[in-house]
Amino acid sequence: MEVILKEDVTKLGHRGDVVKVADGYGRNYLLPGKLAIEATAANKAVIEQMKGSAVRKSIKEKAASEDVAKQLDAVELTFERKVGENDHLFGSVTSGDIAQQLEALGYTIDKRKIALEDPLKQLGEFHVPVKLHREVTAHVKVTIKSDAPDEVATPAA
Repeated sequence: MEVILKEDVTKLGHRGDVVKVADGYGRNYLLPGKLAIEATAANKAVIEQMKGSAVRKSIKEKAASEDVAKQLDAVELTFERKVGENDHLFGSVTSGDIAQQLEALGYTIDKRKIALEDPLKQLGEFHVPVKLHREVTAHVKVTIKSDAPDEVATPAA
């Protein structure tokens, strides 16, 4: 099945590309998700107009993404979690947790744009990439601390 992409799809193509995909993938995912339209003769004629507007839209999105990236580079998120032996966390910090805390700060970012390969499972400081646009990536500083109070108090003798 040939489809015309209406949005960028990871590992498939960019907006405006005509790609050949499996029938099920097209019918069950791309078309209902409004990520693509069928590549008919009429739609191929419309695609030329879409490409022009897509270029203009991409330029605007890139500029907006660069502004947000500058703001996100200054953001520091702190998570407090229960910790076991060797500073391993009970549970983890996921891209969903990061997206939720960013939203609390006023940034609406889809958790799928947070490029966290594996959930964070140790204490420390991490720089997590956030892919805002195909050419713009911001880095958010994430600090994970123990939620246990520091046991530094010495007993009175």
